[in-house]
Amino acid sequence: MASLQDIGFSAAINLMSAFAFLFAFAMLRLQPVNDRVYFPKWYLKGIRGSPTRSRGVMNRFVNLDWTTYVKFLNWMPAALRMPEPELIEHAGLDSAVYIRIYLLGLKMFVPITVFAFGVLVPVNWTGETLDKIDDLTFSNVDKLSISNVPPGSPRFWAHLSMTYVFSVWACYVLYMEYKTVATMRLRHLASETRRPDQLTVLVRNVPPDPDESINEHVEHFFCVNHPDHYLCHQVVYNANDLAKLVAQRKAMQNWVTYYENKYERKPSSRPTTKTGYGGFWGTTVDAIDFYTSKLQNLAEQEAVDREKIMNDPMAIVPAAFVSFRSRWGTAVCAQTQQCHNPTIWLTEWAPEPRDVFWDNLAIPYVELSIRRLLTTIALFFLIFCFMIPIAFVQSLANLEGIQKVLPFLKPLIEMKTVKSVIQGLLPGIALKIFLIILPTLLMTMSQIEGYTSLSYLDRRSAEKYFWFIIVNVFLGSIITGTAFQQLKSFLEQPPTEIPKTVGVSIPMKATFFITYIMVDGWAGIAAEILRLVPLVVFHLKNAFLVKTEQDRQQAMDPGHLDFATSEPRIQFYFLLGLVYAAVAPILLPFIIVFFAFSYVVFRHQVINVYDQKYESGARYWPDVHRRLTICLIISQLLMMGLLSTKKLAKVTVLLLPQPILTIWFYRYCAGRFESAFSRFPLQEAMVKDTLEKATEPNLNLKEYLKDAYVHPVFKGKDLDRPRVVDEEESNPLVPTRRTSQSTTRYNSEASSTTNTPVANKHSGSPGTM
Repeated sequence: MASLQDIGFSAAINLMSAFAFLFAFAMLRLQPVNDRVYFPKWYLKGIRGSPTRSRGVMNRFVNLDWTTYVKFLNWMPAALRMPEPELIEHAGLDSAVYIRIYLLGLKMFVPITVFAFGVLVPVNWTGETLDKIDDLTFSNVDKLSISNVPPGSPRFWAHLSMTYVFSVWACYVLYMEYKTVATMRLRHLASETRRPDQLTVLVRNVPPDPDESINEHVEHFFCVNHPDHYLCHQVVYNANDLAKLVAQRKAMQNWVTYYENKYERKPSSRPTTKTGYGGFWGTTVDAIDFYTSKLQNLAEQEAVDREKIMNDPMAIVPAAFVSFRSRWGTAVCAQTQQCHNPTIWLTEWAPEPRDVFWDNLAIPYVELSIRRLLTTIALFFLIFCFMIPIAFVQSLANLEGIQKVLPFLKPLIEMKTVKSVIQGLLPGIALKIFLIILPTLLMTMSQIEGYTSLSYLDRRSAEKYFWFIIVNVFLGSIITGTAFQQLKSFLEQPPTEIPKTVGVSIPMKATFFITYIMVDGWAGIAAEILRLVPLVVFHLKNAFLVKTEQDRQQAMDPGHLDFATSEPRIQFYFLLGLVYAAVAPILLPFIIVFFAFSYVVFRHQVINVYDQKYESGARYWPDVHRRLTICLIISQLLMMGLLSTKKLAKVTVLLLPQPILTIWFYRYCAGRFESAFSRFPLQEAMVKDTLEKATEPNLNLKEYLKDAYVHPVFKGKDLDRPRVVDEEESNPLVPTRRTSQSTTRYNSEASSTTNTPVANKHSGSPGTM
């Protein structure tokens, strides 16, 4: 275990890095030229605008007011000043609840830290076990851990009792937070303004019909089964190839803009490029003419493909967005089974339009189970195969490992400063580097699974990332951090022995996780607020691609909260705090600093910077609560394993009720609060419908919903927009194109319209609302 000097050296380096990032941010954010980088949200809301020319050339780029530099840290109290209701209105409930996770960490670990340092640290420090062991290398940090308590000592009763205290307090805090967030969500849904997803359901696995198209079949089914509430529907087109073509055209437009701007700056000579890939080889041609020609070709191909999709019945997938006249009718449809065959006419709440992941709507429903099974298998192998390189790197990220592989570096390694760097920084940095590519890989796996909303993709990716961190970062670092050979023994031993093996190793890895917290949680969060990459990209776009104010607006990159990676990372810190609270309390202050610092930073970011891709109304909170409960259970099991190796097997039995009671606690919370995140109460739906009818009696819902769920590649193309079909109010019969009115098993399963009078001819033609 590293010494206090090594930890202090690492803390000094990371604190200096964090302060450097914060100082650079404080200076850069004051400059008018960077205003759109550090305050993009205010520009998107129309509250801020570009500096006027009357301010002078210099004032448009550099802040010459020296008084603002004196108060360069005023962003911190400003970030904390906005009340939570205003924060929800300004940034959304998703962002406000995300910030509460950091506050939850402070609520949980500040009292735990007080008890741990007040009770357990004196017990551990006065144990004097390590001083009595010959030929054992240890530091003062080890004396603060449970390793300094002799086996079989009655001192362990303090650890056992504190384990119960910590568990009870953690459950209480989790319960109160679940209750608070559930109340916030219900209040948010009750006060939320009208949105298309409140009146729309997504229907998947529409069964084929020999006499009707998917468009007609959907209309027929909902006119029959929801006659008083069905309003209209929008079928889904497989426009994935067209979307790629549109993206290529937009990229080509950037090249045209770039060379036109270049020519305007230097009109004496027209810019040139080469016809080969990337413009690096081939025939030299006029760049503006070359890219303009390619842009025209892409535009023509786009028009042809759009027309082809509109006229090809096979381009319509067996899914549709169906809208209703009321929220009550929408809730009934979204939360009930539509047919006696539970595999067809599957309905769910539609994501809000910007939350739809259009690429996956074209995936046949029958493929989804196979895709998810294969992805689960791939995730299993990814998690355990990734342990091999992590184990290897971790074995090198210490003095013994480096001396073994590179013996000629021994004189250098034995230098005091180099030794502190290796033990205080290298392990955390090595692990951080290995995790860089992981989020993209896990998101790709979630997309392959076929989920149809960005919010659910984030939730599934977060779940994968969480288990990856548990197995590789936590267990992998503990078991295989000192020697690669321990990996084999870890995988070969019986499952009942794993808590013991991990429990024994936990105290020895406290300093490793301290360095990881400082690298990832201190310097990493400070780098997040600096926004160095968006800063460089914005100024490059501003220099080469911006011609108008609209271009400047589009050049901004406000970013967003990355729930898929940030949530599991926070939960990992919860796990560390819960595991080490009774084992090595020295870890807790570092975790508290992380939660406090992150709370301030992300409050600033959601207020001024982030523009969320979607708003789910904190629907992800049950996942957060479940994973935090899993962290608590893991800490309890590992404590049992650790104490069982301290000649306290009989006493360890007293800890058995802990995980059982925690599982019961989770089930109680799920039964008490989880429905608020998955269902919309019919009573609340009726209240909102009644209020809306009273305040807006002339509201035209068809006009409001007509473009809501049109594929983005069709928006802005009035002549080519897919038609939204609405029910025919004047027709007393349900329109159909079936040639036979006899009831067959197939027709019954397809539409559930047995003994329903139908017209032989479809009298209602689809039309745009």
